[in-house]
Amino acid sequence: MNQRILNLPNILTILRVVLVPFFIYFLFIDEFQFKVYAMLIFLFASITDFVDGYLARKWKQETEFGKFLDPLADKILVTSAFLTFLLLDEQIEIWMVLAIIFRDMLITSLRWLAIRHGSNLRTTMMGKLKTAFQMTAIFLLLILFVSVSTKERNTINKIYETGRALGTSGFEIAFHNYKNFSSKEYEFQNFNWIDHAASFIPYYVMLITTIVTVFSGLRYLITNFNLVKPTNLYNLFWRKK
Repeated sequence: MNQRILNLPNILTILRVVLVPFFIYFLFIDEFQFKVYAMLIFLFASITDFVDGYLARKWKQETEFGKFLDPLADKILVTSAFLTFLLLDEQIEIWMVLAIIFRDMLITSLRWLAIRHGSNLRTTMMGKLKTAFQMTAIFLLLILFVSVSTKERNTINKIYETGRALGTSGFEIAFHNYKNFSSKEYEFQNFNWIDHAASFIPYYVMLITTIVTVFSGLRYLITNFNLVKPTNLYNLFWRKK
């Protein structure tokens, strides 16, 4: 790498990628302090996501490397977080995470097509809204991971495992837990209000985030539909050969 690439904004972006394995590792450790470490790492990574772009524009240090790595670093962080939650929390359903991953693959493909066409991908406000929802969702889930003990979290996971085995959907289980919470009819004697709130909030947070993410992807597709027109794809892949 040359000196122009190794500037502070790009170093912050690289650091965000380097921290991802530590973030995942700490989430899988049951001790309270490691959950706190994971939350602090995510908070730091979220701050660098704002700072690196701001510094690059302010100091006029924007590079092609940074433009490529910055959104990629965001996708790595967010996807890693949701995949980890999928493994640790029964409320997070696989279709939610797959929808988020598919949306990112779609946008990456559109960006590649735009580059091949010699143009830029047209962005939308839905993209910024999607990012805000995803970051907020991950931070809320991390707060619950810190606030709820492993024993209570395992009990909540068992509720969802048992309910699904009986043919109940995740939405129905979460709604049942919410009704118990709102009426203060706590189903488990050892559950406090935070534990019981953690039995439905992650599901609804992920559901809303997934819906916003899917709509964001559709909005990008509609806005940049010209890139995927059959005639343009034909000219791009076959006519130019």
